[in-house]
Amino acid sequence: MRKTLIAFTAVALLSGPALAQPAGLDGRIDALARSWDHVNYETKGPGKVDQLAAIAAQADALAKQYPGRAEPLIWKGIALSTEAGAKGGMGALGLAKEAKANLERAEKIDPNALNGSIYTSLGSLYYQVPGFPIGFGDKDKARAYLKKALAANPNGVDSNYFYADFLFHEGQYAEAERALQKALAAPARPGREVADKGRHAEAAALLAQVRAKRG
Repeated sequence: MRKTLIAFTAVALLSGPALAQPAGLDGRIDALARSWDHVNYETKGPGKVDQLAAIAAQADALAKQYPGRAEPLIWKGIALSTEAGAKGGMGALGLAKEAKANLERAEKIDPNALNGSIYTSLGSLYYQVPGFPIGFGDKDKARAYLKKALAANPNGVDSNYFYADFLFHEGQYAEAERALQKALAAPARPGREVADKGRHAEAAALLAQVRAKRG
């Protein structure tokens, strides 16, 4: 399975001194996001998988504490998806299936939570996971979800980046280039500086590949 995605976060850095727990669900979700940013973009080596698993566990605890909110389930899905990408191989498929199930649960609660992140994450899974009979990958569903993500967040860095990545792998280079230009022009997200820097670097690298294909 190609390294997945998905773009999102955790509670106090998983290494280093403990930080005070932020009050309320929104603060704890923001902390999850910053932790995910750190682990996804700044952590290397075998410990990365364990740290992503810890983020998923933290999100799961929040989901049980706040069963009527979609955000913890979204972050659990994101952490599991990223863990699957870091782990790789067939062992990652079970994590991807669990991520999908959590995202689908979140979709039933509030499909527009976190600016359409559910759609971005599900779309990414559907095009990065192998199709039948190995996995649940489905290009048509991927395109549909990624377009929903763009409708929910038309100028977002993640929604445009993942749609562009999908288009690149489908050989639709001109449309991919337009989406990448929007991703690179996306407004900054306060508190998500690490994620913005990392995603912009990925978008710039993909744009170079797209332009090389276009000649």
